[in-house]
Amino acid sequence: MNRREDQLEALLTPAIEALECELWGLEFLSQGHRSRLRIYIDRPEGVSVDDCERVSREVSDLLDVEDVMPSAYTLEVSSPGMDRILFKAAHYQANLGAVVDVRLNFPLDGRKHIVGVLAGLEDGEVVVRPLENDASDGESADEEYVLPLENIHRARLVPQFD
Repeated sequence: MNRREDQLEALLTPAIEALECELWGLEFLSQGHRSRLRIYIDRPEGVSVDDCERVSREVSDLLDVEDVMPSAYTLEVSSPGMDRILFKAAHYQANLGAVVDVRLNFPLDGRKHIVGVLAGLEDGEVVVRPLENDASDGESADEEYVLPLENIHRARLVPQFD
């Protein structure tokens, strides 16, 4: 996350938790004259449209009072969904064994896109094992990618259906 996202997370987390939701993550996207703040919320029993509406109203009011946003912005509040983005080290730890789609900031072994099983997290590095069908491009099925968290642009869960 960048500095603005860190500040917004610190400001918004208590208000969202007071509404019995968890701030899963947020993205601040500056788009010319209009910015976008995308907030993902979660609850153990799942997120409803009513939850998104309550959080949206509370966050909007808080942002207006604190005056921390540019004059024109769009606020989006939603569930992280089945293909949720992993924002924090705790998200990676909680999803060990899941299939992930990882996009890197800088290539690793010539690759900026890796899909595989989330095998571990240690000392700020994520371990991903390629899927067996990915080993066809010359990789050993036993190979692992060790990805520093700071090099991960975005990692998402890949829903698996039997």
